[in-house]
Amino acid sequence: MKGIISLLVAIFLGITGLQAQQLPSAGDTSYCLAPEYFNVAPPVVTKTYMGIASFYSAHLDGTKTATGETFRNSKFTAASNHMPLNTWVRVTNLNNGNSVIVRINDRMHPRMKKKGRVVDLSRAAAKALDFMKKGLTKVKVEEVPAGTID
Repeated sequence: MKGIISLLVAIFLGITGLQAQQLPSAGDTSYCLAPEYFNVAPPVVTKTYMGIASFYSAHLDGTKTATGETFRNSKFTAASNHMPLNTWVRVTNLNNGNSVIVRINDRMHPRMKKKGRVVDLSRAAAKALDFMKKGLTKVKVEEVPAGTID
């Protein structure tokens, strides 16, 4: 690790033209940053996918989903082959910036993945994202960290 840091410092100094200095030893604390820098919580890393969103046909209302529940186009749910079932995701329409949070409760047909589809939304979610007339839209799908949705 120390070798990688030394290499990065050398590259930086070479690019900026600054003089190289000896890195402090592992036990030397005279160079340490303020203690608050060491107590920062690590950033939450979530899965993100970019692709195309579609929405369910009206005639699928009342059918069973992969989770066993009854599908309702009036609920904010979605199908995806990328995210685990019962995962909450934020779907953002990249054409207008609208976003919704939905729960993945179903799977898409495998051929949809080959067409670039990342999510198939309920009609309520598609309406909120404002792409009902268009039928398809470019989206970003981000997993919502556990514990942030009740």
